[in-house]
Amino acid sequence: MEPTICPWCQTEIVWDEEIGPEENCPHCENELKGYRTLSVALDDADDEMEPQEELEDSFEDYDDEGILNKPFWGAEEGTVPAIRTIDKYGEAHDLMAYEEAVEQVLDHQDETPECFHCREYMMLAGTQRVNEEGFHPAVLPITGALLKPPFDMNVYICSGCFQVQYSLAEDDRLRLIEGLTKK
Repeated sequence: MEPTICPWCQTEIVWDEEIGPEENCPHCENELKGYRTLSVALDDADDEMEPQEELEDSFEDYDDEGILNKPFWGAEEGTVPAIRTIDKYGEAHDLMAYEEAVEQVLDHQDETPECFHCREYMMLAGTQRVNEEGFHPAVLPITGALLKPPFDMNVYICSGCFQVQYSLAEDDRLRLIEGLTKK
């Protein structure tokens, strides 16, 4: 049986043969199956790289409409390679210094959300004030407006792919909770 290594915490996972493979890592509780997991078989006998064969499509590789049946990236169907946007700046900038600076920023945050796209930690860039001019609250018959402006949102930036994410600031979270619990 080949060993399984958690892609998140890099811990080798040993499971009971009667129960079968784990769905979640017992150490970090992250999901092991699905689009986030890449299984790599390691063969100790072949230490040298074999020359790569030329990729050549034959007529059998296409369906009736002329669409290639083989995956584009050479991987299994349904998997997309994970590319961190920050990696393309590696030659022009010192990414080790960047990573250290990101760690220092993250150490001073009360909350550290994960990016929905690449699962890197996000840095708090600041807060944004939402006022009456740009926001029209949803009015529900049961509660009225969920949140009335003005309110503040925390703005987070991903350190790996630079996606931006918003969350309600602490004071306005409490205001939302109090508004929903009062009848």
